[in-house]
Amino acid sequence: MTRTTRRLPTRRIRSIGQGVSLLALLAAAPAMAQQAETGSSAAVVATDEFVELDPITVVATRTQESWIDTLAAVSVVRPDTIEMMMPTRTQDLFRGMPGVTAIQNGNSTQTAINIRGLQDFGRVAVIIDGARQNFTQLGHGNGAGSFFVEPGLIANVDVVRGPVSNIYGSGAIGGVVTMRTKDANDIIASGDTWGVEADGEIGSNGPMGYGSLLAAARVNENVDIFVGGTYRNQDNYKDGDGNEVEDTAYDTWTGLAKITVRPADFHEVKLSALNYESQYTTSSSASSTATNYATDVANRTVTLSWNYENPDDNLFDWNSQIYWNQVDQDQVKVSGSSSAITGAVGDPRSFVINTVGFDVNNTSRFDWGAVENAITYGGDYFHDDVNNTDNYGFGEGYNPSGTRGVGGAFVQWKANYSTWLEAIAALRYDAYSLSSDDGGTDGDRLSPKFTLGVTPWEWLTVYGTYAEGYRAPSVTEALVSGAHPAFFTGGLAPFTFIANPNLKAEIGKNKEIGVNIKKDGLFRDGDRLRIKANYYQNDVEDYIELVTFGSPACIMMVRGRCVAYNGYSLAQYQNVQEARLRGFEFEGTYDAGPWFLRLAGQTTTGEVTAGEDAGQPLSTIPPDQITTTIGFRFLDNKLTVAASWTAVAAVTEADLPTNAVYEPTDSFNLVSLYAGYQPNPNTLWRLSVENLLDEQYTQYENFLPSAGLTVKAGLTVRFGGGEVAQASPALITK
Repeated sequence: MTRTTRRLPTRRIRSIGQGVSLLALLAAAPAMAQQAETGSSAAVVATDEFVELDPITVVATRTQESWIDTLAAVSVVRPDTIEMMMPTRTQDLFRGMPGVTAIQNGNSTQTAINIRGLQDFGRVAVIIDGARQNFTQLGHGNGAGSFFVEPGLIANVDVVRGPVSNIYGSGAIGGVVTMRTKDANDIIASGDTWGVEADGEIGSNGPMGYGSLLAAARVNENVDIFVGGTYRNQDNYKDGDGNEVEDTAYDTWTGLAKITVRPADFHEVKLSALNYESQYTTSSSASSTATNYATDVANRTVTLSWNYENPDDNLFDWNSQIYWNQVDQDQVKVSGSSSAITGAVGDPRSFVINTVGFDVNNTSRFDWGAVENAITYGGDYFHDDVNNTDNYGFGEGYNPSGTRGVGGAFVQWKANYSTWLEAIAALRYDAYSLSSDDGGTDGDRLSPKFTLGVTPWEWLTVYGTYAEGYRAPSVTEALVSGAHPAFFTGGLAPFTFIANPNLKAEIGKNKEIGVNIKKDGLFRDGDRLRIKANYYQNDVEDYIELVTFGSPACIMMVRGRCVAYNGYSLAQYQNVQEARLRGFEFEGTYDAGPWFLRLAGQTTTGEVTAGEDAGQPLSTIPPDQITTTIGFRFLDNKLTVAASWTAVAAVTEADLPTNAVYEPTDSFNLVSLYAGYQPNPNTLWRLSVENLLDEQYTQYENFLPSAGLTVKAGLTVRFGGGEVAQASPALITK
């Protein structure tokens, strides 16, 4: 039997490291110094001076292609970038990524993703090791879609913006985020039989600490074993004004195990198990009188995959997986006044979701004259079982228990004519059903996609796309019901939630044009330029929103007379709006060898275009921002230093709808410094100074200020198997 690697695309482009991500260029030069086993994350192209790594992604079309060739708004982050960034929180993985905002308050380890102004209730599909992350804990305007993951375990991040990747399943009208945790190929060097990676980090402004130990062994050429764990601790940090931000401390433990078996030539079966646990104290606002909860969350994922790929077999290129994901969040109220909404101090509540699903697809290839064709077809399904309990407050009222089943099938045709024309056409069928003791809803739809790309010159590709996406309503949106508890002791119910079993799914219709630019030797031999830019318009039909209506409701009676009123008596999720989102996104790098420059940013607008609120801006539109990074390499590329500057625009009252749940934020500027030094093949030292100017700022949609000046240092050591074990792509080089 022979070990197999993923097939590389026909059109192979030379590009440095992960030129699309913040700080990628810091690690790029050492990575170029040797050839490494590249797995599925990079194509290797040798030149006379160095080896260049070309990031490979499958997120847009499920067929492998280089990031710069993909006819979509795609961004990737790879191990060398993550290693240098030393991400403390999950949101750090998306730092500087155009069109993508990771929302993570300082008093919680849960993260929500906003892509192009769309978020919550699965509008952005988040997939970790092939498993959908569908957790929801809704309160007053927050928690409508989040996930938990340890950033130190992540090897690859791939993001596609817009509904162009509807082949990944229902709901992704905003986009798709896929993450892969580390594996044996990230630890064991080519030719070795075992490897160990030890990583340690310390940081000021807390303080904070992180440690991980990962080990992998190749039992024989057909069996790999991987096991490891991490621990992260953070004390309360201080903001830019030097004030301690309460309840920003947390502890997180993880354990990860994988076994990979190759039972026959070109077949690979992988079993993966991930356990994540985190403890922290959280609330839904920064008010001094806010209710606080001691929180213990566990995120568990088990995935079994079977893949087949034979370079000589054009009929079958098979990928399949089944998975189970559970998020179990237990909370106990530790402070705050007693009320029917939150209960009393000491009262517990829990929020649990179990998601099981599968995803299968196959690609068949054939030539038709001068046209190279790839037909990809498959199907997917997931089932959510939500079981929430709050016997003392209204947590279960906001988050009703119930079940949801969502599935679909797709077919995609991808054709390349010569080197100058590429066409992609896809059609997806989605169906869903949702039920509880109080009723249910269902629906189905066909969603098309078409992309055309033209490469008039080798260095320039222009593409246009039309794509639709379909999002089924969540359990909360369709089934929330019951009287809202009184706002104060002795009061009356201010309004009543009404279930909506007739709620329709949302439909996103995205139009997009973009350019990909790749040019070597632009100003001097060996320099490289990579640029992706795009403009889009996404029209969302049947946009789902919580609306209030009905006659005013009495909320306080005195001697038989009403002395206080609420302005409405009923609340229900309805298809009342159509929304339009527009924007421009840009990311590019120029590498001259001894120095490099990166620029990335976006501008986004969004408004309601139909319904009662026509003309109102959407409250989830992120502020405009731009990130600039410049770096230099010294000591035969052993030392790399870089500085980045991120400028974020303000969100004013004029940018928000009249009923916005989020507060305006001021503009801010973040300046950070980074350095990586590799004194020998076994060791990598890292240093970062974040928020160098100690800027006081609060990220939009967060209610807690972010951390002020923070200094972090890290050390990574790898060894094993007679030679230094190296990741794929290599993080520490010989």
